[in-house]
Amino acid sequence: MDLPPPELALVPHPRRLVVRSGRFRLDAGTALRVAPGAEPAAHLLRALLAPATGLPLPAAADGTVVLAVDSALSGLGDEGYGLTVSPQGVLLRAARPAGLLNAVQTVRQLLPYEALSALPVRGRVWELPAVEITDVPRHRWRGSMLDVARHFQPLSYLLRYVDLMALHKLNVLHLHLTDDQGWRMPVAAYPRLTEVGGRRTQSQIGPAGGDRFDGRPHGGWYTRAELTRLVGYAAERGITVVPETEAPGHVRAALAAHPELGTDPDRRLDVWTRWGVCENVLGVEDHVLDFFRTVLDEVMDVFPSPYVHLGGDECPVTEWEHSPAARARAVREGLPGPHALHGWFLTRLTEHVVRAGRRPVAWAENGVLLPRECVVTIWRDPAHAWAAARRGHEVVHADHRTTYFDYPQRHGPLEPPGQPGLVVDLRTVYGLDLAPPEEDASAARILGAQGQLWTEFVDTAEHIEYLTYPRLCALAERVWDGTADWEAFSRRLAGHRERLDALGVPHAPHTTRPGTPAGPRTMHPRSA
Repeated sequence: MDLPPPELALVPHPRRLVVRSGRFRLDAGTALRVAPGAEPAAHLLRALLAPATGLPLPAAADGTVVLAVDSALSGLGDEGYGLTVSPQGVLLRAARPAGLLNAVQTVRQLLPYEALSALPVRGRVWELPAVEITDVPRHRWRGSMLDVARHFQPLSYLLRYVDLMALHKLNVLHLHLTDDQGWRMPVAAYPRLTEVGGRRTQSQIGPAGGDRFDGRPHGGWYTRAELTRLVGYAAERGITVVPETEAPGHVRAALAAHPELGTDPDRRLDVWTRWGVCENVLGVEDHVLDFFRTVLDEVMDVFPSPYVHLGGDECPVTEWEHSPAARARAVREGLPGPHALHGWFLTRLTEHVVRAGRRPVAWAENGVLLPRECVVTIWRDPAHAWAAARRGHEVVHADHRTTYFDYPQRHGPLEPPGQPGLVVDLRTVYGLDLAPPEEDASAARILGAQGQLWTEFVDTAEHIEYLTYPRLCALAERVWDGTADWEAFSRRLAGHRERLDALGVPHAPHTTRPGTPAGPRTMHPRSA
């Protein structure tokens, strides 16, 4: 099929795009005129274009590519931008530096598809089409959650993951750092969290409840220096890294390292090798709260994000119901029973984060009330999102039926293993709808949405990218623009896939003949 030209294959699509006649050529003599405040965007533009084009793009007072930050452009908000390309020059403008970073990504997409290659491309003429673009995102939270607790990924891959997010103008990397199967966050006061909690003896093969294991040890954790580098690298691309350390459930790895945190301090547990929901939870004594306050202090010291995710979902209460200490705590706190310790525990952590001047975030799996200060990540039912917004919460949509990329993209024996139960195809993701069910003032409390990739079944970078793309492209479009036009998106995606190919991203094909299974061409995931 004939591919659309790059200017007609932008993902996400700009809010306003006018194509003019003519083209602007970038060559060895092209220079940048960089106004004060635009230096980070100029640095990013050079870094992104150099591998394929080799263009030096030096700074010069008479440069024909102009980058400017102008606070008077208030209509562009914090992340919007204006971009004008004519045969004589290029102008990138924004009210804030973050907007200019988004403009750079659009320039990158306007160039021939090969401009995204990590290797030099010889003999190519690098031209930009003449366009006028005014672009402002509809939503403030445009995110992607990556679970590195179930299967660890090195810093080198996280940097690539950030680059792919930035290309699609996503601005939040939600990093799931701890769970039953692994603890990846370094805490100086408690080195056993990573030394013990960062390793497991093997991993389950197949869905939760099975009895097959791979017999291979798995482990890994980040250093403080690595996470600091990640935060800085992401910020240079307009992305905030939001850390998540789970509590009071999903804590088996922490309990393996520190049994004194559990409901039975004399019990010795291993780092969990299974998938699913583990019954082991934190105890509710004061020393447990103090321990996790110290953990959160370290998290907030490493991650400057205004948001700190506390986890909080899938917390069984059976151990509390059988624990004399937990039952006594519930009585002392005036709670109706041990089950209410879940909300009580999250409230204590919320208070600590708020005192530090940050915004706590928590998963909401049902209509349960969370502390009012919490931003809630809604994953079970979109109706819960609107109920939470009406209660006064800010909300991030994460509906598992439209945003969980660990579900397979299609049926067929060659599709890599995934969570059982649903198929979430590209059109389903594109169907994400953040519009209120009726005219509702609470719509202003919807921050946006994010895609989720839980990694029980995902242990390679290739597998991550095959499951993520192009589904994350669809989500990026819906949270940036908000309008829905599936046919137009499909046409643009046909060209955008050329960019994914240039970047070496394994991705699912757009269409498959009936009865023909489809799978990635360049990956070999562990079979279920």
